[in-house]
Amino acid sequence: MAVVVGIPTSADPAERRTPIVPDVVKKLRAAGAEVVVQRGATDGAFLDEGSLGEVSWVDSTDDVLAAADVVWVVGPPTDAALATLRPGTVLMGLLAPYASADRARLLCDRQITAFAMELLPRISRAQSMDVLSSQGAAAGYQCALMAAARAPKFFPMLTYAAGTIRPSRVLVIGAGVAGLQAIATAKRLGAIVEAYDVRPDTREQIESLGAKFVDTGVSAAGSGGYARELTEPELAAQAEKLGKAVANCDVLITTAAVPGKKAPLIITEAMVAGMKPGAVVVDMAAETGGNVAGTVAGKEVRVGPAHVVGPVNLPSRMPVHTSEMLAKNLFNFLAPMLDEGLLKLDWDDEVVAGTALAHAGEVRHPVVKQVLGL
Repeated sequence: MAVVVGIPTSADPAERRTPIVPDVVKKLRAAGAEVVVQRGATDGAFLDEGSLGEVSWVDSTDDVLAAADVVWVVGPPTDAALATLRPGTVLMGLLAPYASADRARLLCDRQITAFAMELLPRISRAQSMDVLSSQGAAAGYQCALMAAARAPKFFPMLTYAAGTIRPSRVLVIGAGVAGLQAIATAKRLGAIVEAYDVRPDTREQIESLGAKFVDTGVSAAGSGGYARELTEPELAAQAEKLGKAVANCDVLITTAAVPGKKAPLIITEAMVAGMKPGAVVVDMAAETGGNVAGTVAGKEVRVGPAHVVGPVNLPSRMPVHTSEMLAKNLFNFLAPMLDEGLLKLDWDDEVVAGTALAHAGEVRHPVVKQVLGL
């Protein structure tokens, strides 16, 4: 019997993305899978029932979960929904693996095989499956647009009848996928851009986009493409050099994150106090505590001379393209597991094993285990 991929509505009523799009439906059908979708699950991404193609529509989340062998989600389902999953069901998507020990235990108790795409190994073979990168690119793009819309200055140089307006100076902290997209977008808008990251290998990437690398003399490359936490002396050296760049910018965009931990506080209260009057700060790490002192998740606040924005769920603001990217990432992850319409999990595959949150009644990911105290 062919594997059934189920798409329920998001547990978050504010979520507009969907993990299924017409092109991916075609690919799933060609691979021998069937697709069941809850009515309303694609409305936020402007996909009506007629646009998806050969899928079965049902009226409730329970109907999806009862029919599905594999469930695709944008965010973690509610505990009530998880409790109705059949043992052996495979759950895939953005599952916030570090957020809840109780949810991890529930997955184990229900004998659910859960793949949290946030845990995907950062290796070349998995790039086409990398949800964090695809959604991060959208978030970085949004950060630059939000900053430009709130800045009291033009981003580009502007010549007019009475003279010339100087371009804005933008500083981007963190040069992962989101940071690089913020740099590229700010450059396209005409700003003078500087950027900083504690990983020295990002310098070439930053400069390739036409930005200037801010060198603080601190190097902290970690594993999996992320930075490690800084020591106290490193933090002091970073603050001294970085403070000058922060004071000189008109716009500050921060994107630094450490998986499974609170976002590192990089921009101190004193640094914010030293910013130009009217400066704009967009803190992309607001949801996990923020990189900037004074950031409030989901709000825009005044901190000293600066207007500080703490956006949440940025990819959901552009659901058409982020849904397309997310759905393709999920299909690329699932496709190697499909054999003539049947699901076969290869636990010797480092991508499969490395992305597994739970399987056979236990939490499989060692870092998640450690963070959640399991």
